[in-house]
Amino acid sequence: MLAMNFRGPRQIRLDRDKPEPEIKHPYDAIVRVTRSLICGSDLHLYHGRVPDTRVGMTFGHEFTGVVEAIGSGVQKLKVGDHVLVPFNVACGTCPHCKQELYGNCNESNPEATAVGGFFGYAHTGGGYDGGQAEYVRVPYADVSPTVIPKEMDLENAVLLTDVVPTGYQAAEQGGIQKGDTVVVFGAGPVGLMAARFAWFFGATRVIVVDHVDYRLEFARKFAFAEAYNFRDMKDPVLFLKKATDYFGADVCIDAVGCDGTGSAQQTITGKGLLLQAGDATALHWAINSVKKGGIVSIIGVYGPPWNLVPVGSLMNKGITVRANQASVKRLLPRLIDHIMSGRINPKEMITHRIPLEEVSDAYRMFSSKLDHIIKPLLIPPRANAA
Repeated sequence: MLAMNFRGPRQIRLDRDKPEPEIKHPYDAIVRVTRSLICGSDLHLYHGRVPDTRVGMTFGHEFTGVVEAIGSGVQKLKVGDHVLVPFNVACGTCPHCKQELYGNCNESNPEATAVGGFFGYAHTGGGYDGGQAEYVRVPYADVSPTVIPKEMDLENAVLLTDVVPTGYQAAEQGGIQKGDTVVVFGAGPVGLMAARFAWFFGATRVIVVDHVDYRLEFARKFAFAEAYNFRDMKDPVLFLKKATDYFGADVCIDAVGCDGTGSAQQTITGKGLLLQAGDATALHWAINSVKKGGIVSIIGVYGPPWNLVPVGSLMNKGITVRANQASVKRLLPRLIDHIMSGRINPKEMITHRIPLEEVSDAYRMFSSKLDHIIKPLLIPPRANAA
């Protein structure tokens, strides 16, 4: 089958002869991919920021597909179902899954204790091949895969596998109250969704900070937010303090993670010398821009082992930090309702529809932010097979 193939940092190839996946466990399903996406988190892998990303791996944790085969133990799916597959690989029975903490499943990731399993996300995420391919093996098929409502646009459905619920959880973790001012660092797809959903929770002011002008313009139109380029600021923290009457924002959301930029020290130590797990500039700004007693929500990805962050400011300002991988399954019912009711149309973020055969060019374009790209969609050649 065709599949994206990781050959090393910034080296993506199309593998034309990768073996098709097979049922390995009674609770497995084999899914023929109909749509998949490239995520900003995939760029962390692409840039070499995530440990144990092995040569030959297939990325892609956002995909939909048609069930082609099921194991003997699968009861909730049948062959022919068109499903969206959350990025969490979750067993559904461990103590964390029972608390609906599907991103923290205790059984799905034998490679790490700090995080659950994810599709297409290095061996630190369990080593599961992802959906930037023609077929995927889906473990625990009775747990997370969800049959797509017949009336739902497929492009909206694939965005429900990660971006939409992750943006929603970013806002939810912020504990946003009516009248709050919310600052979102990062105008990528997750930041855009977090900003848009901030209004749903009652924010009366939403500010987005980024350094790419076309993304900021998109944030103004899609998320109805104020949007500012930090490169135009002498000091982003001082700018945001002034913009909030020197109190600071009620809630700050870090939707950037370890691939941040804006600080020479962070870039050198986190990206150049690899002395910390990536560039934590956005997290610094979030901690220093939030008000005393405010909340910082971290949804941007940070890998092990550690980062330079201002713990003293956290303690002395009385800041609450909330962070986690999104628990997609928990959020799907309300988010499906938001889409089907017309309250939000996330497919507006998809700017590029690219054949899977051109996956190398798609990564290069997305990484370099060419052609005003916001969210790239990959379409496998067998997507419309009978």
